[in-house]
Order: sequence, then C-alpha cells, then structure tokens
Amino acid sequence: MKAFVNSVRAFAREEDGVALTEYLILLALLVGGVIGAVTLAGQNLSAAWDTWATWFTDNVSAPPAAAPAG
Repeated sequence: MKAFVNSVRAFAREEDGVALTEYLILLALLVGGVIGAVTLAGQNLSAAWDTWATWFTDNVSAPPAAAPAG
C-alpha cells in the first residue's frame, strides 16, 4: 500500500502528471458543455417542431376527394 501511495505522489510531482490532470479537467468541461448544448438545442428544436406541426395542421388541409365518375 505504501508503494502505491509513493507512486501516486511521484506521479503528482511530475510535470506530465499535472499536465494530464489539466487536460482531463479541460476534457470534462468540454464534454459537459457539449452535452448541455445538445440538450438545450434538442429541447428548443422539439418546441419549434411542435409549433410548426400545430400551425401546419390548423392552416393547411388536403383538398376534398373527387367524386367517383359514374
């Protein structure tokens, strides 16, 4: 167990370990931002689609069916 703690401390002291930690934090922030943007855009897009579908249903109707020739 002591060897593990010493190796973690050595890793933290190295510059590569600090840089890796910074990159992982930056990656987590970017992923969180992308997830938030997709969630927000998805909700707004869904609302816009529903509004358009309601307008289309209310304002556009199919022409009446032609009477059969007889």
